[in-house]
Amino acid sequence: MNMKIISKYLQFLRKSNHYTQDDLAKKLGISRQAVSKWETGTTIPDVEVLLKISKLYDITINDILEPKIQPQRITDFEQISAISEKELKEVLEQFDNKSLVTALMGASPQTNSFCERLFPDVDFDTTRKNIGRIRIEAVEDMQNQMIAMINLQMIDKEI
Repeated sequence: MNMKIISKYLQFLRKSNHYTQDDLAKKLGISRQAVSKWETGTTIPDVEVLLKISKLYDITINDILEPKIQPQRITDFEQISAISEKELKEVLEQFDNKSLVTALMGASPQTNSFCERLFPDVDFDTTRKNIGRIRIEAVEDMQNQMIAMINLQMIDKEI
């Protein structure tokens, strides 16, 4: 469960249904500040509110907590170099250095070099050494989270 993806997805759901934060708050019987906190990733809705959200949008709670983002821009982590550097940096900065390096552990040397140029302040070698051995599932999960954020950002710009 990635708070960043959940918060971005909650914002996407609200906007795609043409609700303001105030509109959604009134429909759910909560404060606008609560909606804002979800969308900034400060908190996530409690179970009771998740149930209301799922009914409002006709999706499951699981769809909210583990959103399946349809590829809008990229389907594979190796495609990140096709994104403009400014946009990519904006998305990847939402992840910590360990997460970025973890995702890159399964990437090509070209993708690694591209990201190392994009983030010159990150000590990739030291971070790799600190992470040590890691399961491929963890690498793939992190790559998928980053792909989802890139695709969510693309969808968000279309709304």
